[in-house]
Amino acid sequence: MRRPDGDRGQVSVELLGMTPLIVLTLVLMWQAVLTGYAFTLAGNAADEGVRAGTAAPPGERFGACEQAALKHLSGAWRGGASVEQCGGTGYVTADVAVKVPVLFPGFIDFPVTVHGHAGAVEEAKR
Repeated sequence: MRRPDGDRGQVSVELLGMTPLIVLTLVLMWQAVLTGYAFTLAGNAADEGVRAGTAAPPGERFGACEQAALKHLSGAWRGGASVEQCGGTGYVTADVAVKVPVLFPGFIDFPVTVHGHAGAVEEAKR
């Protein structure tokens, strides 16, 4: 079957016109993945911090919690992270805030912060 002569190159023009939309869709999907990963990192850091906080004496609890929480974040994510709360008696809680990066961690951060929260019962001293 022969094509009509007026349709030469039509597929190339359509692909060229759709390329920006395809690239924009991929960038938005990647940003959604980074946001989800930031939530995962914040939750894991809070878990690690509260685990260290339950084992530390009450006077040293915040320092141990903060150090353990930030230790499990890579350098690029650690720059925008902070431990907002870590402590309590009987029931220890930890709140970790992680900034959401724009396309690459350590480059530019959105003004959006995701929070991870964890809690655990204090270990009994025998």
